[in-house]
Amino acid sequence: MSTFQNLKTEIKDGIYFLTVNRPDKLNALNRQTVVEIGEAIKEAIADKNVMGVIITGEGQKSFVAGADIKEFMSLSAEQGKQLARSGQQIFQSIEDSPKPVIAAVNGFALGGGCELSMACHLRVASENAQFGQPEVNLGLIPGYGGTQRLTKYIGRTKALELTMTAAMIKAPEALQLGLVNYVVAPEALIAKCVELLNVIKTKSPEAIACSIRAINAFDETQAGFEAELTEFAKCFTTEDIKEGINAFVEKRKPQFAGR
Repeated sequence: MSTFQNLKTEIKDGIYFLTVNRPDKLNALNRQTVVEIGEAIKEAIADKNVMGVIITGEGQKSFVAGADIKEFMSLSAEQGKQLARSGQQIFQSIEDSPKPVIAAVNGFALGGGCELSMACHLRVASENAQFGQPEVNLGLIPGYGGTQRLTKYIGRTKALELTMTAAMIKAPEALQLGLVNYVVAPEALIAKCVELLNVIKTKSPEAIACSIRAINAFDETQAGFEAELTEFAKCFTTEDIKEGINAFVEKRKPQFAGR
């Protein structure tokens, strides 16, 4: 197995455990971490001894609490677009995996963390989990497929509300909306994911892969993802994103001018 800087990985009983390991940053996704996730998923898919993947975050507080915002400072529109395109492609590789990938959401799943969880085939949340796409607080929008997958999972009306208000929802509401499959006690989280994969393990691997491809093809269009890239990039041409990021770094409320 590969050794990663920001991930912990382990294979046990045919399951590839992938843990985002930046607890001091609430497991925020910097560029290196996103790239490593892509490499780990490739490794899991290529390993014939692996039948499924569980993605979680280190510690009890956070699955992944967004992106590493400081990396967004001073990006041009084109650089922002390339950043988002890379993230989209890596998260798409999770969704396209012929082996089932389950997100074990053990706390905050915000911004890129919510997007990461939505790229997985199934989501099991601990009772303390919270989900949200708070990018508008920075003068930004989701850029790793969040605008598309959130709409697909919970519908246009609620997706617009959560994206425009930056509101967070707790695990029970996420379950009610259809964003997650199960909500369990924190101590039962990994066990529930393992239980699901052990059931799937008894089925035909080829049939599982075919199921994933067929369901992913339902109402599939790349137009929405391209639109997300375009609008994400536009945000980097505004004064609002500069104000949003500076306010975040300075730990104050942003004063957006709308330009």
